[in-house]
Amino acid sequence: MRVIKTDIPDIKVIEPQVFGDERGFFLETFRTDWFKNNCANVDFVQDNHSKSRQGILRGLHYQTVKPQGKLVRVVSGEVFDVTVDMRKDSPTYGRWFGVMLSAENKRLLWVPAGFAHGFYVVSETAEFVYKCTNYYHPESEISVKYDDPTLNIAWPLVNGEKPSLSGKDEAALAFVDAPTF
Repeated sequence: MRVIKTDIPDIKVIEPQVFGDERGFFLETFRTDWFKNNCANVDFVQDNHSKSRQGILRGLHYQTVKPQGKLVRVVSGEVFDVTVDMRKDSPTYGRWFGVMLSAENKRLLWVPAGFAHGFYVVSETAEFVYKCTNYYHPESEISVKYDDPTLNIAWPLVNGEKPSLSGKDEAALAFVDAPTF
C-alpha cells in the first residue's frame, strides 16, 4: 500500500497493491500496524456498507459529540468522495478535498474525525464500505449543505442535474452556521 498526499495533510488517499491475473485479483485493504504507522493511530469500532443509485448524494455529515474518523472505499461502481475540514483552529478550516473512488481504482480514503464527509454516486449504482473510529451517534449528527456557496465544491453532477438527497440533507445547515471542532 502507498499513501498519496493531498492538499489537506490529514486527509490520505491510500492505493493498495493489487495482485492479479486472468483468474481475478487479491489486495489487502486494511492492516492495523501499517495504518497506524502511515495514516493515523486510531482504532476502528464499526464497519458500514451502503448501496446507492446514480445521482444520490449522501452528506456532508459529521458528529459533534462522538466524532468519527472513517476509512472509506468503493467495492462496486464509482463515487466522488468529499471531505471538508470543520476544525476551527486548523490552517485548512473550511477547505474541501474530493477524489473519485471506484471498484476499478480500488483506492481508499482516510477521513479523520473533525471533517464533514459525503459522496455522490456517478455510476449506475455504487456500494460503499467504511470503517469508523466511533459508533454512530444520530443525536449529534450534523449535515452541511452540499451546495454551500462558501465551500464551492465542484461536484461532478450527472447531466448537471440536482442530486437526490435525504430529508436530513435537504434540511442541512449552511457551512457558516454549522458547529465546529
